[in-house]
Amino acid sequence: MNGAAKSEHAETLSIEGRQVRISHPDKLYFTRQVQLSKLDIVKYYLSVAPGALHGISDRPIVLKRFVNGAEQDAFYQKRAPSDRPGWLRTVTLSFPSGRTAEEVVVDDAAGLAWIVNLGCIELHPHPVRSGDLDHPDEMRVDLDPGPGVGWDNVRRVAMEVKALLEEVRLQGWPKTSGSRGMHINVRIHPRWGFDQVRRAALALSRAIERRVPALATSKWWKEERHGVFLDYNQNAKDRTTASAYSVRPLPDARVSAPLGWDEVEACDPADFTVFTMPARFAQIGDPHAGMNDAAGLLDSLLEMAARDEAEGLGDAPWPPHFSKMEGEAPRVAPSRAKSAAKKPARAKMPLITVANSQSKAEALAGVERWKQSHPEAAQHLAIDDVLVDAMRGRYSTWTRIRVNLRHVPEHIRPPQEKPDPDEVPKWTGPASKRARKSGESQRADTGN
Repeated sequence: MNGAAKSEHAETLSIEGRQVRISHPDKLYFTRQVQLSKLDIVKYYLSVAPGALHGISDRPIVLKRFVNGAEQDAFYQKRAPSDRPGWLRTVTLSFPSGRTAEEVVVDDAAGLAWIVNLGCIELHPHPVRSGDLDHPDEMRVDLDPGPGVGWDNVRRVAMEVKALLEEVRLQGWPKTSGSRGMHINVRIHPRWGFDQVRRAALALSRAIERRVPALATSKWWKEERHGVFLDYNQNAKDRTTASAYSVRPLPDARVSAPLGWDEVEACDPADFTVFTMPARFAQIGDPHAGMNDAAGLLDSLLEMAARDEAEGLGDAPWPPHFSKMEGEAPRVAPSRAKSAAKKPARAKMPLITVANSQSKAEALAGVERWKQSHPEAAQHLAIDDVLVDAMRGRYSTWTRIRVNLRHVPEHIRPPQEKPDPDEVPKWTGPASKRARKSGESQRADTGN
């Protein structure tokens, strides 16, 4: 950064010979636990730019925009703004819906600052390069802890993933998610389509579940999960996760920190914030700098997948906006599943919806009101009986909260009542409407 010219409403940064205008630089993006302005976030990204660019360079990016700061709701923008600078590249992606979108590709620090100015405090790249949009060069292992699951269990599952990857001659690159979970990225040769990469990730998830069944699960439906969920569906086409060095919308301005494996067993996600990462980066550099030189093959994981299928373990549920896939079991939550002619009936989970809101905080407040209204039932709930679902519509997200009454004696189970609050975006899109109808959980991001 060579210099800056200030005006009343904007500040223009000179970054490697390019001029980037930062509008409303003093606008506060974090206010509750720490105070950070938009310009502070831009400067953070510039301080770690080589590392941040390593995770997004040459990749199309979904713009997740927090235009009113990290403490307000974000919205997703796939299409590149029409008033973008001429030096910013784009590529055209196609999606499972059949639609296409021209998405931004960031190649340098100026482009990074430009998208952060749009409110993109998180970076959400696709796992493909701009020259080959159909063959991922990255498999993503997303460790998502359920309610009440501690960080120690996340680390233990991560070490099991490391061991399995080494057995199949792949190298994992761990990072904190920036919230409660961990991501392990695996660089692969771009020889397989999205379906096969997801198939490999599913085989890995099931293998980890078999190795540590008390700690890990590959079950898609939240009502069946326990411990740490390995979200294989993050490898489905059109899914993105926050990349390394991304700032997450937590009160302490925590970031997604790339780690060496020797750091995993002792690290604390709270240690990595906008305030601490620049010094760490200056001191040790990027722990994932060698990732591009460590591409491997999925052959062994795909052989594991074939063995699972030969033993009758078919495909697992896909995200709801995908068409029904060949070999996929009925895409319906167990609590709503009907008995099939050739299968024994499953016991249905007694689920009720207690809150729907565009604000997670208001939805959680609704749960507390429900507990106050039904104190006898509430005292029987386990921590993982409250299911918090982040639902993604076409342009925005909302929160749905359900309560599983499985531990509540039948004679005191409250009936389904009108949720309080009961607000969803005016246009949530067909996927979210189907999800609300069927009980499907659509995770809007890796808020893990």
